[in-house]
Amino acid sequence: MGLGFMTFAFFLGAGNIIFPPLAGFLAGEHLTSAMFGFLTTAVGLPLAGLVAAALAGGGLPVMGRYLPPLAITLMGSAIFIIIGPAFAAPRTGLVAYEMGVKPFLDNPGQGALTLYTLVFFGVALLLSLSQGRLLEAVGKLLTPLLLLLLVALAIAVFVNPQGTQPAVTEAYMAQPFVKGFIEGYNTMDTFASLLFAMLILDVLRKKGVTETRAQSRYLMAAALIAAAGLGFVYISLFVLGGTSQGVVADAGNGGEIISAYVLSLFGAPGLWILSAIVTLACLTTAVGLVSSCADYFHNLTGKGSYKGWVIGIAAACMLVANVGLNTLISVSVPILVALYPVAIALVVATFLRPLMRAPVFAFRLIMSVAFFFGLLDGLQAAGLDMSLLDFMPLFGVGMAWVLPTAIAALVGLVGGKASQPVTA
Repeated sequence: MGLGFMTFAFFLGAGNIIFPPLAGFLAGEHLTSAMFGFLTTAVGLPLAGLVAAALAGGGLPVMGRYLPPLAITLMGSAIFIIIGPAFAAPRTGLVAYEMGVKPFLDNPGQGALTLYTLVFFGVALLLSLSQGRLLEAVGKLLTPLLLLLLVALAIAVFVNPQGTQPAVTEAYMAQPFVKGFIEGYNTMDTFASLLFAMLILDVLRKKGVTETRAQSRYLMAAALIAAAGLGFVYISLFVLGGTSQGVVADAGNGGEIISAYVLSLFGAPGLWILSAIVTLACLTTAVGLVSSCADYFHNLTGKGSYKGWVIGIAAACMLVANVGLNTLISVSVPILVALYPVAIALVVATFLRPLMRAPVFAFRLIMSVAFFFGLLDGLQAAGLDMSLLDFMPLFGVGMAWVLPTAIAALVGLVGGKASQPVTA
């Protein structure tokens, strides 16, 4: 149970709670379909990632052992950049600003955001340089507090909804499930599951659980508990967003919706409590991301000092955060659309591994196809004119990678030489 709660805490970043309310608000009458699409990527795929890691006996390095070492290094580096200075880490500061400071300011401008991000990531920098038991203890306290607040909010949403269902927007009109599926990419949790699996297995080893089957059993149980918790949180927040017409007239991000809803339900005291918990939760997440990224690149390159990497990454986070939350999310979408299929393909290939005649051939084929067609989807999501490719199945909804990757998986199961070595 404790391991499951720890796994849940790994995934429940404060930044993740801003996406379901906005999706629920925009989906309108198509809320249920959009929600199931979102849950598939935000809960189902991370769960699948952890289970695949349990079956493989390890995280990204073990799951990708049939790929060239350079490919795994690049994939690991890309994941750390995405969850580090490029998107996830700056997002923690922006969510803290949107939910912890902005509701109390009158017409805040760029100057307020710049000052806040400077202070926020300055504190994150100092804490990353001297990680201690105090921060760890605060982190362990904040997750239960944040969860309790979300449970109270969920109960209130179902018992006493504050508004009505908004009208469905154009983005969710035609393919709400697919739109919700792609929105789930924003949590970045499928990427994270490939790394968290290594952390969880390390915890198990330190507790004396060294037998492979026992590790797999514990990891699967933890994954199920975490998935149940995440599902509860996301469903509640979807319903919150789907009953917020009248609470907010319009919203650019989910942080605005949650803040307005909490103010309507609990008044100013509730908003202050939300502000404090989210700010501290975002800070602890930022410290974890900055320090882990600095440690990874310091060990990978062997150049510079850990302190130097921390300073550089924290400074990059502060600079990126100044684009604002809405802009950061919109910029991240094409990159996530391009790279998420690669993570999904790795998880699928890991499940199919026992059926493959030639794992090296199969893994490299599946991953290459997923990357190529994911890149096409990403270019389209970035706004490039890709109309020449409209003939491809699902290309119009940003999922052209699905059918080719499925075909590649089938070819991988029967193709290649069975005598091929494991590493090449």
